[in-house]
Amino acid sequence: MALLEEITQPGDLRELSRPQLAELAAEIREVMIDTVTRVGGHLGPNLGVVELTIALHRVFDSPKDTLLWDIGHQTYVQKLLTGRHAAFDGLRLRGGISGYASRAESPHDVIENSHASTALSYADGLARARELTGESDRAVVAVIGDGALTGGLAWEALNNLGGAPRRPVIVVLNDNERSYAPTVGGLAAHLTRLRAAGAGHHPAGGNVFEEFGFGYLGPVDGHDTAALEEALTRATGLGGPVLVHVVTEKGRGWRPAETNDLDRCHVVRAAPKAVAPGAAAKAPAAPSWTSVFSEEMVRIGAERENVVALTAAMPEPVGLLDFLREFPERTIDVGIAEQHAAASAAGLALGGLHPVLAVYATFGNRLIDQMITDIALHSAPVTLVMDRAGITGDDGASHNGMWDLTLFQAVPNTRIAAPRDGTRLRELLREAVAWEEGPTVLRFPKGSSGEDIPALDSTEGFDVLHNAPGRDVLIVSVGPMARLALDVAERLAESGIGATVVDPRWVAPVNPTLVEAAAYFDRVVTLEDSGRTGGVGSAFAQALGDAGIDTPVRTFGIPRAFLDHGSRAQVLEDCGLTPGAVTAEILDWRQRRSPVTASGAPERTSL
Repeated sequence: MALLEEITQPGDLRELSRPQLAELAAEIREVMIDTVTRVGGHLGPNLGVVELTIALHRVFDSPKDTLLWDIGHQTYVQKLLTGRHAAFDGLRLRGGISGYASRAESPHDVIENSHASTALSYADGLARARELTGESDRAVVAVIGDGALTGGLAWEALNNLGGAPRRPVIVVLNDNERSYAPTVGGLAAHLTRLRAAGAGHHPAGGNVFEEFGFGYLGPVDGHDTAALEEALTRATGLGGPVLVHVVTEKGRGWRPAETNDLDRCHVVRAAPKAVAPGAAAKAPAAPSWTSVFSEEMVRIGAERENVVALTAAMPEPVGLLDFLREFPERTIDVGIAEQHAAASAAGLALGGLHPVLAVYATFGNRLIDQMITDIALHSAPVTLVMDRAGITGDDGASHNGMWDLTLFQAVPNTRIAAPRDGTRLRELLREAVAWEEGPTVLRFPKGSSGEDIPALDSTEGFDVLHNAPGRDVLIVSVGPMARLALDVAERLAESGIGATVVDPRWVAPVNPTLVEAAAYFDRVVTLEDSGRTGGVGSAFAQALGDAGIDTPVRTFGIPRAFLDHGSRAQVLEDCGLTPGAVTAEILDWRQRRSPVTASGAPERTSL
């Protein structure tokens, strides 16, 4: 790693010869492959932008010139070139560097965007600001992939950028024919024609970027630093908005990625830890939540011809790949366009079908307007499945699925389910696709579904998981927090406190029978892997108040804060969502406040 260790700032790159640049690119790929295959992360996208990142930092003077990346998971190369080589072993680990661009780490990381299709809007605003303040000697460069360009927000920005012929912004289109999956739609076909026509030639039907008002350079070989530097230098001299069309190969330089036609190793999981010699073999892990959903969707698809599946460029990550293989004509990939997916789902429902739209919970934030005005307002029977709900951990603040319950609980006519285990996921998914009176939302976390947690009893729509004598505490657990709730109940019992644990299954709207049951208890505790602000606990407390029940409620969940990256367990511990921390809080709560029961509440020995 001789050359890479000598690069402490981007300016050092300008001292290297062409052969040295090729050697440096090889070293960077070696470091990324070695690190990411051990700790996990976004490998394929970064392998594809090695030469492009080098060229950008040789032509432009970052951070004086501003480089904006859409999206920030492809900035590993930039981290290595901007003084973070020694810290790269700690990628995505607690106390280490982020897996995304991070303003706290470096002035070269200008925006921390980790949702696609946003960088062009940043560029438009930043260029306008510099125009208004008279800064004319600082370039604004935005790198966006062809996959991210399928998002509608990117075209809103292109419309504004192209309409300002004297405002210089350089858009670098990183065309690798993919987002997570292969790029789809009319844009993909148009870029194919541009690539086929070659540099300096106009394809039949024209060039959409030129029609939008951009100067156009390319296509350029994205792995030829000399060609890249020439095109980028030319772009700076043209003035006005310019698009440089760069063709790259996702996963370049690593055979497992180059031969993976599915996603080119977009994300690589951390290598499993070695088992010590003589250690007892671990029992097989329970299937992931995503795989349980995947299996059940295929079964439902075989039984119900009206069920169709939608994905926003992520059929494999959200568990729809098997459904796609089994029912290709009933599987729709809209590209990185969650808003369009939701509105299109409303149209499918109007046409008599039952669409199941599966997204990561963090990306579900993007379709809230369509959920309100296009789906719920029309009582459209659409099922929204949110994978990776709650704490995801190592991808950092933006990827935790901690806003969904707050947002979607506010949507009228919407039912929300949170399964506690794999069996409940299957049951609730079936209930969701059978519901034709309005939209449903089904949320589950990242990782293993764990062992099933059977109910002791089921009554009026909720499950009783643990039933203690007395009426000390009612614990309302949301989804997979049931395991935490049961552990807390056992610890409270050791202190002589009886805790009954229930799982509402459908957490919104609040079950009125469960509200009535809360009147029997001295206290209510809610546990959720979501935001406390506007979460299930908040809604349950409001329902108690509306019913005139004065049983005090203590809500446990994720604080109103952006959370540092780390493992799921580490972040949950930071939030106080561990058996010991929750139990201690409840005991302290009891000591600080004398029991208050609802006036005239009947005696009980069990729920």
